[in-house]
Parts: sequence; C-alpha cells; structure tokens
Amino acid sequence: MLTAGEVAGLIAATGWVVLVCVLAMVLVKLAKLLTETTKAVSDLNERLTPLLDDVSVTVNETNRRLVAVEAITKDVKEVSGHAAKLSAVTQTIFTGPLIKVSSLGYGVRRAIEARRPPRRASGQARRAR
Repeated sequence: MLTAGEVAGLIAATGWVVLVCVLAMVLVKLAKLLTETTKAVSDLNERLTPLLDDVSVTVNETNRRLVAVEAITKDVKEVSGHAAKLSAVTQTIFTGPLIKVSSLGYGVRRAIEARRPPRRASGQARRAR
C-alpha cells in the first residue's frame, strides 16, 4: 500500500500532468490564433496597397476638380458683382426720370382738378330738382 506521502506525490504529479495538458492545449490554440492573425494581416496588406493607390488617385482627381470649381466660383462672384453694378445703374437711369414723370403727371392732374368747377354728387343733384 501507498503511504500518505506517496499518495500526495501521486496527486501532485497528476495535477501537474493535467495542468501541463491544459497549458499545451492553450498554447496550441494560441498558435492557431497567431497563424490566423498573420494570414489576416497579410491579406489586409495585399488589399491595402491597391486601396491606397485608389485613394491617392481619388484625392488627386478631387484636388484637380476643386481647382476648377474655385475658378468657376470666382467667375460667378465676378458676374454677380457686374450684375449688381448693372442693377444699380439701371435703377439710377430709370428710377429718377420715372419719379419725375410720375410727379409731373400727379401735378398736372391736380392742376386740372383745381381748375374744374366742383361737381355735385348724383344724389344731391336729384334732391335739388
């Protein structure tokens, strides 16, 4: 029969064997995880290079078009400035004489009305008969 010390040693040895087996399984899984991660990084690297090239081309094209839009915006600003000046000139040319003609018409109408004898209202004319 085994002594108490031998039983304790056997239990301890069995515990160590189980612990080593568990650690071996963990290490195997960790190795698989590292292998898969390495493959994923490699695939990402292969896909990333063309993607970065496409992004570079897109950024260059966008910059080129922004330069064209900037030129168009500058031209639109210039045209709107000219339109504002033309509107001011048109207003000056037509508004002044139009006001004068309107004032003249109003004055002539008031002068004609002042020279006419006052009219009787149609109701007052009937009562007077």
